[in-house]
Amino acid sequence: MSSSTKHAATFKIGSQLEVNRVGYGGMQLTGPGVWGDAEDRDNAIKLLRQAVTSGVNFIDTADAYGPHTNETLIADALHPYNGLIIATKGGLMRTGPSQWAVNGKPEYIRDAIEGSLKRLRVAHIDLWQLHRFDASVPIEETLAPVVDAVKAGKIKHVGLSEVGIEQIERAEKVLPIVSVQNKYNLNERQWEEMVDYTAKRNIAFIPWYPLASGPSKMADKITNIATKHNATTAQIALAWLLRRSPNILLIPGTKSIEHLQQNIAVNAIDLSDDEFAQLSA
Repeated sequence: MSSSTKHAATFKIGSQLEVNRVGYGGMQLTGPGVWGDAEDRDNAIKLLRQAVTSGVNFIDTADAYGPHTNETLIADALHPYNGLIIATKGGLMRTGPSQWAVNGKPEYIRDAIEGSLKRLRVAHIDLWQLHRFDASVPIEETLAPVVDAVKAGKIKHVGLSEVGIEQIERAEKVLPIVSVQNKYNLNERQWEEMVDYTAKRNIAFIPWYPLASGPSKMADKITNIATKHNATTAQIALAWLLRRSPNILLIPGTKSIEHLQQNIAVNAIDLSDDEFAQLSA
């Protein structure tokens, strides 16, 4: 009989901010192409409040979502946050639906930070993440206003998104890095080395697009495991991530309260050693 290993329920970002490992990502609460406000704003506010009531205490957003509308929505729904950890990002410009342009110029980053503070209605940002490295601007210059914001008490912790190990280590010569947000899921696992690297260093790894449920050749295997746990294949994909490494924080997004509850219920799914091995093969 295969043994079952229970995953840790929480993780401390920067060894200070303890969060439940199943959080919520706000990107879907925007219009088509991540442009404009949520199409059903009342439902979006209801969903965010339901997430918190259900135990979510870590919410991820970005100034580029909307742009700006997602941060404002979160503030309208949840401010004052009363212990909630709100993470946001900066460093991407929006020119239209589904259009994203990297901008790491110091003046743009400085304005992005100040804008997020105002829209979120906070004196400091718990976790501010650089959305992308700008190949045209030295990272030391991009991060200079971030350093200033940390010194001024406007940012508590800093993370990076879509980076390699060398980029993390270069950024760390400027300031401490406590989180990495890269695309990673059961089907797309190009960042395996990064997961292990961040785990060893107690850096949070926050996979975006976490709900991909695996390659088609694994469909039967995933379905059988899901049936055994009375779960959906998406829930099994999330459970695999929780089991993969204790530093992984999940931020699945949804517009549906039903799907929200399914995502949160992943906390109760403990994959056996054999099941985890089958999915990891």
